[in-house]
Amino acid sequence: MKKTIFIGQKRLEDVGVHVVYGLVGLKTHAKMTLVVRKEQNKLTRYVHVGTGNYNASTAKLYTDIGLFTANEDICTDVSDIFNYLTGFSAQKDFKQVAVAPINLRTKLEALICREIANTKEGKEGRIIIKLNSLVDPELIAYLYEASNAGVKIDLIVRGICCLTPGLPGVSENIRVISIVGKFLEHSRIFYFLNGGEEEIFISSADIMQRNLDRRVELMTPVFDKEIKNYLRNSILEVYLHDNVKARILASDKTYSYAPQHNIEEINSQEWLMNQQFEYSNY
Repeated sequence: MKKTIFIGQKRLEDVGVHVVYGLVGLKTHAKMTLVVRKEQNKLTRYVHVGTGNYNASTAKLYTDIGLFTANEDICTDVSDIFNYLTGFSAQKDFKQVAVAPINLRTKLEALICREIANTKEGKEGRIIIKLNSLVDPELIAYLYEASNAGVKIDLIVRGICCLTPGLPGVSENIRVISIVGKFLEHSRIFYFLNGGEEEIFISSADIMQRNLDRRVELMTPVFDKEIKNYLRNSILEVYLHDNVKARILASDKTYSYAPQHNIEEINSQEWLMNQQFEYSNY
């Protein structure tokens, strides 16, 4: 295996790629690409960030989301992260993105606390989170606090979930579903109502101690209104209304399939595939 890695590194370096191995003690799990082009006698930056999957094999089997942007603040942040990874910077502050293990945990805590504060002021509180695993006890405690404050929370957790929904006085406003279909759900999306000024983020991180404290991870805001609407209405809402592959987590930690009650069947993965097929025919 090591020999294969070194051969791959040499092939990359032979064509001018600078290969580095990240920071000692931290696994680099963030998915990001920085492109710098000379356009009209000046350098222009573009960034791609993803929830996965820079892997040609698993990309055929996993569902993921990527964002390609020229937003100057995000481009600056990603440039700073690459400098951080290569040892040329000790950057601790970022304009838009949140980075583990620097500030991703505190950013998520702040976003949840804002929904709590808005609810206490009489505004509607709403959180939707889609990820692979929900394990971290500190952030689970924040979600319990948000539920008790009246924030409505939907969690789409494909794998392990250490939060228990539906407990009286603890998690009555939290619903947890898991969707297991033809493809492995792998995207991480964070939605916060924010008093009507909706904020949506995509991330490489699950809510686990290893992701928040022992890995380099990235959470990026989405600013474009059309993309935000697509993520909210054409992805998250479809998953939340899945009544074919969705399993609902009960307070006794058992799962059961969502009831259909003679309504239209919604298989979220098939619905999304059909949408992509329609777009590809335009």
